[in-house]
Parts: sequence; C-alpha cells; structure tokens
Amino acid sequence: MADNDSRWWAIKNYKPRQFRHLFNTSTFLGNFVLAGILAYFFAFSDQGPAINYVLFLLLLSVGLWLTEAIPPFAVGIFIIAYLVFVLGSDFFLPEPKDVEPYVSTWTSDVIWLLLGGFFLAQGMKSVGLDRDLFRYVVRRFGHKPDVFLMGLMMITALASAVMSNTATTAMMISSVLPLLHTRPKDDPLSKCLLVGIPAAASAGGMATIIGTAPNAIAVAALKDQGVQVGFLEWMLFGVPLAFIMVFFFSRYLSRRFLQSEGRLSLREFGLGEDEAAVLSIAGKRERLIVLLTFMVTIVLWSTEPLHGIPMAATSAVPIVLLTLSRVVSAEEVRSLPWDTLMLVAGGLALGRALVDVGLAAQLVSHIESLGMPLWAVSIVFVIAALGLSNVMSHTAASAMMIPLVVGLPGLYGTTLPLAIALTTSCALYLPISTPPNAIAYSTGRIEQRDFRLSGNFFSLIGPPLFFVVSLLVAYMIT
Repeated sequence: MADNDSRWWAIKNYKPRQFRHLFNTSTFLGNFVLAGILAYFFAFSDQGPAINYVLFLLLLSVGLWLTEAIPPFAVGIFIIAYLVFVLGSDFFLPEPKDVEPYVSTWTSDVIWLLLGGFFLAQGMKSVGLDRDLFRYVVRRFGHKPDVFLMGLMMITALASAVMSNTATTAMMISSVLPLLHTRPKDDPLSKCLLVGIPAAASAGGMATIIGTAPNAIAVAALKDQGVQVGFLEWMLFGVPLAFIMVFFFSRYLSRRFLQSEGRLSLREFGLGEDEAAVLSIAGKRERLIVLLTFMVTIVLWSTEPLHGIPMAATSAVPIVLLTLSRVVSAEEVRSLPWDTLMLVAGGLALGRALVDVGLAAQLVSHIESLGMPLWAVSIVFVIAALGLSNVMSHTAASAMMIPLVVGLPGLYGTTLPLAIALTTSCALYLPISTPPNAIAYSTGRIEQRDFRLSGNFFSLIGPPLFFVVSLLVAYMIT
C-alpha cells in the first residue's frame, strides 16, 4: 500500500546525516530561484497571469520533489497554500479564482478511500493477522527453498495490496531474520529473500486502488475527466498483473540462485509450535472483528455498481467499526501515515490547477506540435515516470506526471494515467528508490548492486506489459 511519505523515509536512513542537512539547506532557496528563471523564459505571455503562476508552482514542486529539500508531504501542503494565496487573491489576479476545489482535495473521494485502507491495515497489524500470514507460509511452504521463496513473495504481495508496502516489508524481513542469521552473508537464499520481499511488496501495491497512492491519483484524475474506474474494475487487471510479475520474478531468482539449495527446517525461523499456538488463540474476538470488517469493506467496495454506495462512504465502515470495538486505539490512529494523505491532497490540487488555468492543455498542445506520434509520446512519459520514481517519491512522480497526460486525445488520455501509476511500482534499482528496498539494505546483508536483479526485471518487463494492458482497459471502459 501507500509508502509512508515514500522515499523521504528511505533517504533519511540512507544518506549520511551531515550531508543531508547540507543538501537540504543549499537547495531549498535554489529551487525557488531556478523555478522563477525557468518560468520567466517559458512564460505564456498571451494567456494571462494565472497560467504563469501555476507554471512556476509546477516547476518549483518538481524541484522540491526531486531534491527533497523538504519532505514531500510538506510540498503537498505548500501547493494548496500557494494556490489559495495566489489564485484566490486580487493582489495577483485581476479576478480571483474560486479556490474551494483546491482546498476540498483534503476531503476528496481518494483521500477517504486511502484512509479506509489505512484503518484496515492498522487493524490487521494490531491483532497480528499480518504475522499469521507469515506463519502460514512457513508451515505451508517452509521446506523447499524455491517454494518457500515463492510462497513468501506471494503472501507479501497479498498483504501489500491492503497494507503499507513499508510495514509489510518490515514485518516480513524481521520474520526471516532468524533464518538469515543462521546463514553466511553471501548465502543465495538470503539474497533472494532480501531482493524478493521488497520487490513483491512494491508489486503488490498494483493490485488494488488502495495498494499504493499513485493508483488512487490515477483514478481521481480519470474521474475528473468523466472516466470511472471502480475498485473491482481495478482489481480485474491489477491483481493478475501483480501476481504474474511476482510469480515470474520468484522463478527467476530460484533458477538463478537456488538450484542446489537443501531443505529448510522450521527451527531456523525461531518459531516454535507452542508460541504459534498461543498467538493463534490470543485476541480471537478482535481478530474476528477485523476479518468481518475487512470482508464487508472489500465486498462493498467491489460491488459499488450494485448498491450505489460510493467507495468513499464505504471507507467509514473500517474507520467506525475498528475504533468502536477498540481494535484500533487513539494512539494508533495518530501513527497512521497522514503525511501520505497530505502529499496526495497537494498532488490532486496541483492537477486541478493545471487543468483550470489551461496549462495542461497548453503542454499537450506543445507536445502535439512536435509531430511525434502519440505512441512515441507515451513511451517517453512512461520511461520518465520510471526514471523519476527511482530517484523521488512514487506518489510525487505520479502527482506530477498524471495531470499532464490525462488530457491527451483519444484512448491515450485514459491509458497513460493507468500505465504511469503501475509503472511507478517498478522503480526498484536503488536502496533509496523505495522504503522496502531501504529496509532490506539496512540489514547489512545485501549490496546495492543486488537491487539490479529486481530493477532490471521489473523495468524491462513491467512498463511494456502495463502499457498494453492499460490500452486494453481504456478501450473497454471508454
């Protein structure tokens, strides 16, 4: 699910502390100067001041997201404040614009959908259902290394479809640490687990709208264009894509590294039968509540066309039931990834502003004037999304790029938002590309070059596959 402020967490734990402060301080004001210079030279002189103010904001946001001089969620807050202050003031515009749509992104359907997913994930974590998933893998697949790797990666992807990618990876890696500690650092199975688990967590986010924030951003952008993508509709293509990618990557790792591996023992995991029995009995009532809440919520989300209850309204089910039953406490609510919601809200506000002032239409017009065929333009955007997501927040990259492509003509205006959202989950080249990679790297048992295994596999296979699938989906829903 959505990364907790995405790459900021990863960079914070990867960059040397003194370098990070120097980097942030030296680039913060520089972004303002550079954005001002670029906005001046690329200004639309015949379109009025509003479009140029938003152009400056777009350039500044891109710079701040790329350099992460301030946390990405802070950029989201700044975007909304800027739009209200500049576009809503007669000091900057002869006729101020209605800024209510930018402020209302805080309460948009996407925000409520993500919030409902956060509560479901926290409920599963609070009652230990996430750990039970791991125990099931150990007992069901924990003897043959290749089967165990595939089972663990599949369960990781399944959990990541409704939980935070970061939390899922942290839980899974901490669970296999007893096994890793019994093996040498260059052990093939250890490498496969530390590369495979983060990759599966990132891929699992493709499965549902709430799996990762870029999915929700794409759905929101398409909804503004009159194209509806429901929860079940997304799962019809998201689930197969996620699990096909995970399956083939697990087979790739197994064939390359695990051909000569022997059998595993449950004792290697530090999980005794008595401990598992006690944990499975504890909190039976709370677990039943979480399971029922989970099933009711997913069913309501998936059957919206039948009952007509919006997905945003259905999100109240886990929020109310899990807090009413005390499964999720007030302290746990405070610990939810509110920063992700701030980033998404800011990205949605920026997207609306690009459309409202006509900047998105102007950019699309300039792209068309280049004479490039739309399929070539699509390739450029997808590659750009993949490259940016490796060095900046996946959510920020999506919030920046999806509003630019949603206005493309024909099927491409629907295809590219879906393809970009899915492609951002393939950014796995570096330890700082995504928090799951950073968690695996922090164990000290894997080298940076090892992430090329997942980076190359997902980057080469994913984007072309996602574009073709997204094109087919666009054809069916438009």
